[in-house]
Amino acid sequence: MFDAEAIELAFDQRLRLELLKTKFGAAMNRSSPLDHASIEGGAILSLHLDGIAVPGGAAPLPKREPMIGADLALALLINRTAAAYSARPPAYITYRERTSVTVPSLGRSQEIDRSVALRNADNFAIMHDLPQGATRTGEAFPIIPYFDPFSSFTFSYYANLKAISITLKRGAPTVFPIPTPDPSVDVVVPYISFLAPTYAPDSTPDAPHLLIAPTPLDTGMYPSEVQVDPATGLPSHIVLSDSRSDMRIGLTYRSIDGYWVIVRGVFSATEHALGFSFNVRAVTRYDKFTFPTTAPAPALLGSPRPQATP
Repeated sequence: MFDAEAIELAFDQRLRLELLKTKFGAAMNRSSPLDHASIEGGAILSLHLDGIAVPGGAAPLPKREPMIGADLALALLINRTAAAYSARPPAYITYRERTSVTVPSLGRSQEIDRSVALRNADNFAIMHDLPQGATRTGEAFPIIPYFDPFSSFTFSYYANLKAISITLKRGAPTVFPIPTPDPSVDVVVPYISFLAPTYAPDSTPDAPHLLIAPTPLDTGMYPSEVQVDPATGLPSHIVLSDSRSDMRIGLTYRSIDGYWVIVRGVFSATEHALGFSFNVRAVTRYDKFTFPTTAPAPALLGSPRPQATP
């Protein structure tokens, strides 16, 4: 077995909303940056025009249903997600997970099926290999389903030809300070200095689909794609990408019994070991959720908790 090097990653949530303000007939001024990031070379403003003729006699631009700017849409979505995540966190979660780990170039694969009962506050889980395998304790494998990927978090992952493990430290939810209307200005253009979101062609006001690129100010993990469920206003699918590698984590969410949880996760990354390069892909499906208000197992009652076992 060839072992790959463990990788430490973090989503550095320095994202803050900045503002460009202008009063018609006057020069454009930028307000004090809320994330203390400097902006050089000016700013590019993208406007949604409605049936306005273009120079050169070309046909008018097609009418589009009005949509707010992508930066503001992303900031509002992050705030809604933080509110939903924090409003009623579950005390305990039980579920079934089925994980398939594959290394296509080497023809290797492994199936991991488990029933899981966990304490949400500290992500301590009891995991039973199905159908009649060993019982393990420790952090929920491969990732806890109650997780806000817009928050400040850190994680490390270890992938080799046989398995994959992810260690996650959830951080506090992020909330952007949305500015109040200012009667002294005519136009307010919010933007995020660390991310450059745009609308995908299939976006609608009720179901935004955002494609996000990092700016030169971001050198770590970032949400590269976000789709919103029109029924809940929360993300239905999020892709986290690493600007330093080809690692990607895709997370599909559903609202179950009022809780916003992951129902499918896809991890993909290229590993390098002993002169070999190979792509590791892990797909996890979560189902059979329950959200008990009391501990479903004595070991989850509290400290001192049992020592983690592999």
